Amino acid sequence: LDAVEWAKKGVELGAGEILLTSMDADGTKNGYELNLTKMISDNVSVPVVASGGAGRPEHLRDVFKNGHADAALIASMVHYGDYTVREIKEYLRGASIPVRSDF
Repeated sequence: LDAVEWAKKGVELGAGEILLTSMDADGTKNGYELNLTKMISDNVSVPVVASGGAGRPEHLRDVFKNGHADAALIASMVHYGDYTVREIKEYLRGASIPVRSDF
């Protein structure tokens, strides 16, 4: 199936958001699949949550600015102790990405 068409169909059927996981990027810590994220984000009317590939705070900046994601999962970044939530939020604030102020 075409991922963009499938996402559109999900919204048509009532999906309130899209959780987009790139199986190719998942667990790699090399960054999100930006092209696919952008294509889907730009073609649906609901929030898109990027998943799969986060390894550094820069990856989050990229998926928000270039991939147009509304939110992103950061499991490996914090599960293995590479970063704290506070460090990630501070980085994103410095990159002019809005985040909630609570830690």
